Amino acid sequence: MYLQTDSRMMKFKLHWQILIALGCAVIAGYLSGKDAAVFGITLFAVYSFIGTLFLNALKMIIVPLVVSSIITGIAGIGGGQGLGRIGAKTVSYYMVTSLFAILVGLLFVNLLSPGIIDGQPAYEVLGLDETYAAQVTAKVEGRGVSDIAGVFLSMVPSNIVSAAANGQMLGLIFFSILFGFFMTRIGEPYAESQYNFWQGIYEVMMKITDWVMKFAPLGIFGLVAKVVADIDPDEIGGLARSLGLFFISVVLALAVHVLVTLPLMLRFIARVSPIRHYQAMAPAMLTAFSTASSAATLPLTMECVEKNAGVSNRTSSFVLPLGATINMDGTALYECVAAMFIAQAYGIELTLTTQFTVVLVALLTSIGVAAVPAASLVAISIILATIGLPAEAIGMILAVDRILDMFRTSVNVFSDSCGAVVIGKLEGEKDILRSNFSRA
Repeated sequence: MYLQTDSRMMKFKLHWQILIALGCAVIAGYLSGKDAAVFGITLFAVYSFIGTLFLNALKMIIVPLVVSSIITGIAGIGGGQGLGRIGAKTVSYYMVTSLFAILVGLLFVNLLSPGIIDGQPAYEVLGLDETYAAQVTAKVEGRGVSDIAGVFLSMVPSNIVSAAANGQMLGLIFFSILFGFFMTRIGEPYAESQYNFWQGIYEVMMKITDWVMKFAPLGIFGLVAKVVADIDPDEIGGLARSLGLFFISVVLALAVHVLVTLPLMLRFIARVSPIRHYQAMAPAMLTAFSTASSAATLPLTMECVEKNAGVSNRTSSFVLPLGATINMDGTALYECVAAMFIAQAYGIELTLTTQFTVVLVALLTSIGVAAVPAASLVAISIILATIGLPAEAIGMILAVDRILDMFRTSVNVFSDSCGAVVIGKLEGEKDILRSNFSRA
């Protein structure tokens, strides 16, 4: 009866749809294998078509979405006091903590090597074609320390249209940052019209992204079912081991960042008690974990930071919304580990240059696509393309992506709150995390 009177009750939230799609994909891929066919068309080909279509849709939105989000974000900061004292401190804090998070992730993925099984690359276990894996390896091999200069040269493209067409994201991001900054340095009528123009593009791209993400369960079904269908049943144990190590690598790196790196900054820069701050932020962190959305948690984050931690509204109202947009420590860490895991699975021994590129692009994309639904999928595809790996390999990590999304969102929110405390202390606020503010 309820099904007839209220169609809203039939709807599941997106994360439940994705979890259901993952379960169905595993079952369908396992039962069909590579040879099952309907009307002469193999189900494996159908899975491949659906997955590729979804990935193409993600790739389609990358350039206009990243460009418009960065330009409007930078212009918004530069238009007022954001480029003053508080703005400089806030952006510096966010860049430093994101870099620390990425380096911690890089350390753990190199130590645990989740893409290596019994000393061998996991491409066979993960359903990657051996010939294709060899082609990818050949494409990435041969990059040395001398190529670091090329990384910086690619940040200043000779033709921005060509860079956009060829997916040269470093150059595109750098151009967008410059454009957004200097947009605030022109006359008011022109600056306002430019800002409205790019803000309009951003709003449209967010609508398109929302629309594409409605098909995420179907696209993820195709990607995962293809991977499972291509796996030898005897190798399922190896697959679980590899994904398990990947999961552990991410969780351990996130734990080090949230339990060591950020508390050290609270203790030695803000000179406050990390334990009290954990107590103050517990409601926001639990909400972030359950919703996997920094933006949705923002009102509660501001309440905890102001009422429980004692940070002034002047500081929190500037630092926290900006952090929810550009500060994604957990996401940046995850992007780095995921790209390294996929490279290991292809049997690629990444050089210093390539790992430096991963770090740099993870840092930039964590800013550029932070507020985008399924930001990690967009960002990881950018990183993979930058270092010469196929975006299709994202299908390997989707089975554990949802639960890891919950963990990294909690880290994102906690880092934002630490930023508010650090900036508030540097601004001379005296009442932060005093006993009368903390609900211990």
